[in-house]
Amino acid sequence: MKNSLYGFQVAIREESAFRQELTLAAILLPCSLFVPVAPVERVALIASVLLVLIVELLNSSVEAAIDRISFERHELSRRAKDLGSAAE
Repeated sequence: MKNSLYGFQVAIREESAFRQELTLAAILLPCSLFVPVAPVERVALIASVLLVLIVELLNSSVEAAIDRISFERHELSRRAKDLGSAAE
């Protein structure tokens, strides 16, 4: 749990895309409680917002690992970063 919280803090501090998505989540999650939809649809709305945050964290971890290996430009590094970005 301690490592997870630390990772979350690092993402907030270092990743601007995560901060933007977290800000939108802070707006959209409360809004999802007031939208007149069935409970299963409400769960789908909430899950989709949380999934965006999870995928952003995964993409950031892939980018950090690639940057740790080398800052040198390489086609496979570029492809891995592009694929992670496309997953968002």
